[in-house]
Amino acid sequence: MEAVSVARAFEAAGNGGYTLPALKRRVLLVDDHELVRAGIRTLYQTLDEIDIEWIEAASLQEGLLAYGERGAVDAVLLDLNLGDCKGLQGLRQFMEAFPDARVVVFSGTQDEFVVRQARALGAVGYLPKGAMMAEMRSTLRTLLAEGQRHRAAQAGALFPRFPSSAMYDRVAELGPRHLEILELVLSGCSNQEISNSTQLSLGTVKNYVSSLLLALDVKSRSHMISLFR
Repeated sequence: MEAVSVARAFEAAGNGGYTLPALKRRVLLVDDHELVRAGIRTLYQTLDEIDIEWIEAASLQEGLLAYGERGAVDAVLLDLNLGDCKGLQGLRQFMEAFPDARVVVFSGTQDEFVVRQARALGAVGYLPKGAMMAEMRSTLRTLLAEGQRHRAAQAGALFPRFPSSAMYDRVAELGPRHLEILELVLSGCSNQEISNSTQLSLGTVKNYVSSLLLALDVKSRSHMISLFR
């Protein structure tokens, strides 16, 4: 047991007892702003009974490499807008590479569509960068708490709450590839541009777009785009 844990274990607790050793947790923080990383690392080194070892990455590729090399990473805080990826592409790539990773999206936007997409793609939480310190501490504490039973109970607890919506409920039922195509359509990409971006044939892209129109119960591409603005 490390010296710091030994010291904590035998701290006086008012009645001459001692406290349990702190839990050790490793969190990968992927953000391209050095000041953001430094601030989080400084402010959240300990959370009551949890000691956090922060692993930092300034890009998606650095984050993927760090996660693969360091092993035993308990959670990931992933910024959505990095120098080498934009939007949910980074989350999609991370989950494809490491399906069991516990990723919390750490973003400056709190758009309902983006939040619901992130959850559908496998994120375990969504934390706005504008969150108050108390919210940040609570999220980290919940995320890093020990025990599979606790983790099962927290399912969905780390996402912002939105009123129920038939449209967004339909979005939540879409598969990863349909979500990717929808995201590109909403960003204004043509079928040909989507084909180039995804390496799918033009005919396959057209089929995906048609199935999206059917799944979302809309008449046209422009109608679909207008619903998310």
